[in-house]
Amino acid sequence: MRAPFFCCLVEFVPKDGVVLMKISRLFLPLAGLMLLAAPPKSGIDRAALDPTCKPCDDFWRYANGGWVDKNPIPAKYPVWGSFVTLEEQNSEKLRGILEESAKQTSGPAAKVGAYYAACLDTAAMDRLGLKPLEPMFARIAQISNLSGLSNEILAMEKVSIAAPITVYADSDYKNSSQVIMMLDVSGLSLPEREYYFKDDDRSKNIRTEFVKHIAKMHELTGVPADQAAKLATTIMAFETKLAETRMKLVDRRNPDNTYNKTDLAGLKTAAPGFSWNALIDAEGLSQTIAINVEDMGALKGFGERLKDTPLDTWKAYLKWRWLNSTAASLAKAYRDQNFYFKRTVLAGVKEMEPRWQTCSAETDGAMGEQLGQVFVAKYFPPAAKARMMTLVENMRATLRDEIPGVPFMGPATKKAAIDKLNSFFPKVGYPDKWRDYSALTITRDNFFANELASRAFEHRYTMSQAGKPVDRAKWGMTPPTVNAYYNPSLNEIVFPAGILQPPFFDMEADDAANYGAIGAVIGHEMGHGFDDQGSKFDSLGNLRDWWTEEDRKKFDERAACIVDQFDTIDVGDGLKHNGRLVTGEAMGDVGGLTLAYKAYKRSLKGKEGPVIDGFTADQRFFLAFARVWGMHERPEHRRMAVQTDPHPIAKWRVNGTLANMPEFFAAFSCKRGQTMVRPEEKRCKLW
Repeated sequence: MRAPFFCCLVEFVPKDGVVLMKISRLFLPLAGLMLLAAPPKSGIDRAALDPTCKPCDDFWRYANGGWVDKNPIPAKYPVWGSFVTLEEQNSEKLRGILEESAKQTSGPAAKVGAYYAACLDTAAMDRLGLKPLEPMFARIAQISNLSGLSNEILAMEKVSIAAPITVYADSDYKNSSQVIMMLDVSGLSLPEREYYFKDDDRSKNIRTEFVKHIAKMHELTGVPADQAAKLATTIMAFETKLAETRMKLVDRRNPDNTYNKTDLAGLKTAAPGFSWNALIDAEGLSQTIAINVEDMGALKGFGERLKDTPLDTWKAYLKWRWLNSTAASLAKAYRDQNFYFKRTVLAGVKEMEPRWQTCSAETDGAMGEQLGQVFVAKYFPPAAKARMMTLVENMRATLRDEIPGVPFMGPATKKAAIDKLNSFFPKVGYPDKWRDYSALTITRDNFFANELASRAFEHRYTMSQAGKPVDRAKWGMTPPTVNAYYNPSLNEIVFPAGILQPPFFDMEADDAANYGAIGAVIGHEMGHGFDDQGSKFDSLGNLRDWWTEEDRKKFDERAACIVDQFDTIDVGDGLKHNGRLVTGEAMGDVGGLTLAYKAYKRSLKGKEGPVIDGFTADQRFFLAFARVWGMHERPEHRRMAVQTDPHPIAKWRVNGTLANMPEFFAAFSCKRGQTMVRPEEKRCKLW
């Protein structure tokens, strides 16, 4: 499932050029003849702290410095911390499941095992060399007109290779009960459009390395060095032209900019050189299907490129897109070069992860719900789901109590906000209805073929929904995923089983720690329903202005506070956040943590939380929140994240959020003038 306003807790880590991150127990000890509940854990690991750092100077460092100092970033990662360590734990669990599945000879488990086994068989990949791409290259060589060009673009689009158009199906923004066809234009090989235009030294160096990378990849296919260099220059120039008409990331955050509903005739007007009828037919859709174009300017740019770009340039570009998009599934020389540019140059990663770990993530991506059934049966007990649902409902009840007192909403807006809150659809752990993968054909001896089969299967599944009512049972993440999301079109908040483990959620820990960690995650996703994007969708998930003009103006002032705060934060190496890019996620953090704190207090019913391990309940609440963001990153990754990620850097998700919270100041006796205390007139607040 792809949703343009799919608001995740963390950004999927770019891996091999594809946005992808694949990346509890209740214990009652026996005492005599009685079952006695064990005292709750504090939920805080003192060894993770840096007691030499004052909490009011740098709370992120105080909460995480001990752990960071003892845990340098492994060579195989661009970042290291809570999310990645939990992802590793989940990968190990999946590894056990997959190795057992690989021993099976029939049934669903055998198919999962075959995919995993084929991925592990790098010797078979090496023997094949470039052969898997030879049919595609031969087709491209035969292209002689725009009709042939259109046919190849369609073939690539059906296995999710943007060259440069992408088609999928999702809810109509303004009629959320119906699924329509969605069309976007991308086809860029660098992370996003600004990589083609920024003129700082680092950006220039990346472009230089990118051209070298294209040339090297072509040389590996047997193209002479001088010809490969010319092809690289041609492809870089063409992608730059595509990028020129691509909407900027900040502008894409506004759903009004990405809702351009049209029909087949509208596509033909915007880009008349393409075989749009053939695309609709190939997807098995009616010629009258409703279509939303996410970036109309880019679509028109695509039409211009069809008119003004020589066919030989298009053919070079299409061959490159095949090579670039599948290199990780080819022979070792291609895998190595692909890794060097996408992981080392762009993100600073020093070495590849173990092959089993790659294949665990790949199999989760291909058949995640089949794999997820076993994962949740083994590692996510019913008691964990029940407690999580209790937390969610207490958070909802707390926000319901808060909305009547919100000063920036008038009576009509408050009523609509409560209606939206009441309509939130929480999903916890795993789907109620599992996917059926019986139509997916997998072999044990050809991973490249399996990958294309999986991509085509997923594309057919997604497109089969177009023109039909929305299926609210669908999930956009697999159960083992360490993440969470809010989908405004469905008005749903979703928490996979993968994240519902320590340090995010601990069945043995005291409520203060759980509300500070997973409670803040719940609040963050709820907050997305009322951030700069989500606030434009109503209780039914429709893009509709349900605010009065005056209330919207007051809300925008609160959003501007976040923009101003994060625009001024120096994250190192002279870099600063783009406040407009991180507005929604930073609002989710501020509003979510505030809500989680109030929900925790509500759960105490007027009592004081216990002091455990020398920390008050309030202190443990804020420490647990900070430990969630106990992460550090390589400079290369930080630079990429600041430019492309709508989430603030981990350290500033802690310090930037807490600097706005008087409850934090009180818990650690922070005074005006200290680093962690923003002046009262500059504090940002949602609830």
